[in-house]
Amino acid sequence: MSSISIGGLLRRPEAGAALGLIAVLIFFAIFGGLTFLKPAGMASWLNVAANPGVIAIPLGLLMISGEMDISVGAMVPFGAMTVAVVSGHYGLPIWAGVACALSFGLIVGLVNGILVVKTAVPSLIVTLGSLFAVQGIVLGLTVLITKSTSVALTVEGPAKLILGDFLLGGQVMVMVLWWLALTALYVFFVHFSAWGNWISAMGGDKVSARNAGIPTDRLRILLFVLSATSAAFLGMCQAILCNSTPLDVLHDITLEVRPGEVLCLLGDKGAGKLALIRLLSGVHQPTTGRIEMDGAAVASPPPAAQEAGISTVPPYGGPVPGR
Repeated sequence: MSSISIGGLLRRPEAGAALGLIAVLIFFAIFGGLTFLKPAGMASWLNVAANPGVIAIPLGLLMISGEMDISVGAMVPFGAMTVAVVSGHYGLPIWAGVACALSFGLIVGLVNGILVVKTAVPSLIVTLGSLFAVQGIVLGLTVLITKSTSVALTVEGPAKLILGDFLLGGQVMVMVLWWLALTALYVFFVHFSAWGNWISAMGGDKVSARNAGIPTDRLRILLFVLSATSAAFLGMCQAILCNSTPLDVLHDITLEVRPGEVLCLLGDKGAGKLALIRLLSGVHQPTTGRIEMDGAAVASPPPAAQEAGISTVPPYGGPVPGR
């Protein structure tokens, strides 16, 4: 029976990540106070970590195999908009929207994987093309079908509880449970099945792995499907979580800006800063009330906002002005 030593544990590949996590926890516990480690504090950072965590693991496995997928940046809004259009705009059952979102994620993953395997084009180039293609499809079809870039969605019942709700007194998102469950599933396949060794062998030398009998082509396609489907799943859950009930984000807002002034909006994430900017620039329309300028009501589609001298500079590149 082999003995367990500290040196042996430190030489394991996951030791670096574990030590980094411990260092981060100690740092914030010291400088942020013990509130960081209380249930409410843990819920706050777990909710944030769960969203990228759902995509990070399959993406990490794909990178270990020697490939990469940057199209996931477009698959998140693609999944959100798909379920919103199918179940929100057309009024079909929510499970139909879920099936469509996951199916489109499966299709995009298959297309990426097959193109990489059959054409030998680097996955960076293939998924870069998929990124722009999916962005264009999402924006174009959404505007064509709904005449807007924002689609309302109302979800109730089991779908709301399973895919987009808060648990434990409204503190923890259900996405945290999905993240932990998927992580446990990936850990099993990577450490307790042949799949983990196959993925590592592919990253070392694909030709040698193929000669050893590993189905490298099918495995790479499967990893692309997992990354795209995971991103679509995340976007779908975010749409169900954020748009399942009407949300009064802004109320009784008075904004005074003089020529030559620079206005800074400060607030926590979710406070409504971006919503206010999108309303002023005409990207979104107010659900109630009206927008006034110099005491007179004004319309707020993008051309009208620009004619009134209202424009925004986005913090990052995007396909829609003001987003």
